[in-house]
Amino acid sequence: MLYAFLLLLGLLGLATYLLVIFREVPGAVDERLGQFEALPSDVGQWRSDETSDAGRAALAQGERREVRLWQHHSGGFFSSEQLCEQVRYRDVSTGQILRSEPDRPIKRKRRRTPSS
Repeated sequence: MLYAFLLLLGLLGLATYLLVIFREVPGAVDERLGQFEALPSDVGQWRSDETSDAGRAALAQGERREVRLWQHHSGGFFSSEQLCEQVRYRDVSTGQILRSEPDRPIKRKRRRTPSS
């Protein structure tokens, strides 16, 4: 029983240490896990979607489908930046926004960089 308690205490100490190091040391996460892939150049800019099935269906109904990638900065101690896709529909004749879809989070991949 004593050994199990000591093992649990050691694992708890290790987890706390790694949590503090990964959170407070700049570049520690990137060094261990890799860097996120680069952001697209058009983040925050709306672009017309006429090539996808949803975009063609919207045009058939007299609407224009617009899509943008948006970098959301959420608050909190353990949170980080999140990339989301936003979609809105505009009336073709008036340009008025008719509706929007819920934000869809985009999972960014980490790329390992070779050590020098």
